[in-house]
Amino acid sequence: MRIESYSFGLMVVEGRRYEQDLIIFPDRVKTNWWRKQGHSVCIEDLKEVREYKPEILIVGTGAYGLMQVEPSLKRELKNEGIEVIAWPTKEASEIFNKYIQEKRRVIGAFHLTC
Repeated sequence: MRIESYSFGLMVVEGRRYEQDLIIFPDRVKTNWWRKQGHSVCIEDLKEVREYKPEILIVGTGAYGLMQVEPSLKRELKNEGIEVIAWPTKEASEIFNKYIQEKRRVIGAFHLTC
């Protein structure tokens, strides 16, 4: 699953347009990704990701990087062997595509607006 483009509020993945936050798995896209607290990501928000056990989780923190990844989330995922990389969504989408091209076991969770 490759990200073709991202702009504020819009991401195109494999030819499909998404206008709500999403999680990209290797075989599918989960739409309407909603978090317990809108602009913060905690461990409860990533149950499916943890079950998949990726090597890397890329988090797109929004166009302006306003969504926060809780430090406890990073620690817990690290203990599970999952590296967390968090950047504003434009940069995160580019990193995601790089890892996909390298055939890494990666999942992307993206906030599309602020």
